[in-house]
Amino acid sequence: MTALSQSDLPGITLRARGKVRDIWDLGDQLLLVATDRISAFDAVSPTLIPGKGILLTQMSLFWFELLGFPHHLVASSVSDFPSILKPFASQLEGRSMLVRKAKRFDVECVARGYLVGSGWKDYQRTGSVCGHVLPKGLLDGSKLPSPIFTPAAKNDVGHDENVDRETAGRICGPQVAEFLEEATLALYTKAAAHAEKVGILLADTKFEFGLIDGRISLIDEVLTPDSSRFWPKSEYEPGKPQPSFDKQSVRDHYESLAWDKNPPAPPLPSEIVEKTLEKYREAYKRLTGKEQAPA
Repeated sequence: MTALSQSDLPGITLRARGKVRDIWDLGDQLLLVATDRISAFDAVSPTLIPGKGILLTQMSLFWFELLGFPHHLVASSVSDFPSILKPFASQLEGRSMLVRKAKRFDVECVARGYLVGSGWKDYQRTGSVCGHVLPKGLLDGSKLPSPIFTPAAKNDVGHDENVDRETAGRICGPQVAEFLEEATLALYTKAAAHAEKVGILLADTKFEFGLIDGRISLIDEVLTPDSSRFWPKSEYEPGKPQPSFDKQSVRDHYESLAWDKNPPAPPLPSEIVEKTLEKYREAYKRLTGKEQAPA
């Protein structure tokens, strides 16, 4: 498979290149193209994961339908795209979404059902995570008594910053923040229940929301291995690092290096590329019930 490092659409206005997605402006709509770039610790690796963008897009499409929450998706097949995009079908098919423009809320909405990652580090220091005081004696990977909402202030440059709920309220308004918290936890609960039925634990995930025609809607990707931690239920054991269906192998590899977590990220060895792609494919098949992962 030919990996896509970035999309190239002459004649179309490029709005932004994110860590993984290229965003093209079509007037009242946007075209989101999921490339095969991968990021960790908010830094983009110079090494591509071939086919990753297709897997991410197809997983988001599955979740948009399953969750039943208002979202920004208009079309995902090139045949349904405006004619101006048809010449770029080889770049776009399977890895792009035509979406409505939204006024983004600058709060990343994170739901945690398990104590891991930055949440575990915060807990070790303070006994709490984003203002949630947690029971004593929890381990790395412990299941929380109930899922918690741990928002982050979005930064277009650098790392997103974990904040408490009061700060989230100051960013987007207290009523909106309350709605986002309720929606985030409801979506997490529904997704986690589905995942557990197929033997996968959803440790945590992040959602982004925006306002479309006065309605709060899901935007960007949803419940992919790039935005979530998926663990095999059969191998779950708190107190140690968990095997995963996401990009944890990339994070773990970078953690093993003498790298300060600032861009540029070091290259990835081929075995990490293959392991990551294998995990993405397995997650896709198990979560969607499809026998074959898209290629």
